[in-house]
Amino acid sequence: MNIPDRLPAVLAAAAMGVYLLVVVGATTSLTEAATACGGWPACGNGAALPASTEGWIALGHRVLAVAVGLLVALSAALAWRDDADRRVTAALLAALAVYPAQAGVGALVALGDLPAPLASAHLLLGVGIFGAVLAALAWRLESVTGEPDDAPDEFEPGTDGLPPVEEAPEPDLPTTTLPRLKATAAAYFRLMKPRLMWLLCLVAAAAMALAGGSGFTPRVVAATLVSGALAVGASGTFNHVFERDVDKRMQRTSDRPLATDLVPVSHALAFGGLLTLVSLGLFWRVNPLTAALGLVAIAFYSVVYTLVLKPNTVQNTVIGGAAGALPALIGWAAVTGEVGGGGLLLAAVIFLWTPTHFYNLALAYKDDYERGGFPMMPVVRGETATRRHILWYFGATLIAAVALAAAVDPLGALYAVVGVVVGAVFLWTVVRLHYEQTEGAAFRAFHASNPYLGLLLFAVVFDALVV
Repeated sequence: MNIPDRLPAVLAAAAMGVYLLVVVGATTSLTEAATACGGWPACGNGAALPASTEGWIALGHRVLAVAVGLLVALSAALAWRDDADRRVTAALLAALAVYPAQAGVGALVALGDLPAPLASAHLLLGVGIFGAVLAALAWRLESVTGEPDDAPDEFEPGTDGLPPVEEAPEPDLPTTTLPRLKATAAAYFRLMKPRLMWLLCLVAAAAMALAGGSGFTPRVVAATLVSGALAVGASGTFNHVFERDVDKRMQRTSDRPLATDLVPVSHALAFGGLLTLVSLGLFWRVNPLTAALGLVAIAFYSVVYTLVLKPNTVQNTVIGGAAGALPALIGWAAVTGEVGGGGLLLAAVIFLWTPTHFYNLALAYKDDYERGGFPMMPVVRGETATRRHILWYFGATLIAAVALAAAVDPLGALYAVVGVVVGAVFLWTVVRLHYEQTEGAAFRAFHASNPYLGLLLFAVVFDALVV
């Protein structure tokens, strides 16, 4: 697709360029490299070339900072030329004004002349510049592609404005024993929402790898991941039970096992209860705190999210992100026996990523959610507001990822590169979503969000274990 407006493309490149500088500056890879290139603007006396690979990394960071600064300046010039919205121009001028100060603080860091209390100023200024450029991108996209009045006049949660889908046909179960057993087993497996398992277990694995220490043993890792998978299965099963009537009204869920009466409700409840007991029993063998957090995770998704948040508030996706964030706390607690800072920061990344991930699905299934009576963001606030929130939460996710890198020592170059490369791909799908505004574009952005988080978590595990 050719975007008719060049400014968003330049702004997106500038934002990810600034983010690359910030996240690399927050990781251990640049911290170690800076000691090998202590001069400014080059190494040694300020004019010498590096004598080691680490020195070249530090020098490359400075050269890239110049290139990114020029890109920010180009963005401001384009905004001025195109008579962009005042907010866009003001944000870019602010970023351009702060950029020299940020470079100056970087020079003091390299020369070792920065007082200890100001050591974090370089990183904070970089985050501020990134926020300003991303804000300019969000405002430009909204001013060019948005329709502020596209929100419905009125929507009552729990009601619907569309007719239900046609009832799904009765499941055609095999009559012979073995095929029937296979079909039944597949139905129970589907109740467990297996597509959620791998990602949530990866969150827990990343938290355990970050925590490290003597508690990071094969037994603890295996018990935690198996328990976590069963907890996800229990939560998913209860979710199917509680939403079975609404599922019949929605196209995407009308063929679920309980919606089609493939599995009896009593059997599903017993199955969910069994998964809960086994999960909590295994969690308890790890430590009591892990078991308590596991119980909270099951109860939060099954009851708080499914019965309270999802049908009653437009903020269901945001608050419900806590369900996906809890595995980070569970993984950290499994290894350390406590809820620590690293686990909380990883949980923040997941919590902020959830809206930018799920709002795309809500856009794609807007009519379906309206039919089900769910007050999802596009149903209540409109598509323009939803696309705006996707971009804002994406920026918040990236900033949380920087905070994680700055606070946890093992994270290095792989974490930074993966976050920038896959994040840039995801951002481009969001930019395209603003212009295309189709179901296909929403699905494209939704599917791009999963690799972003999945690969970022793999990078966390790799950096933590290798270091």
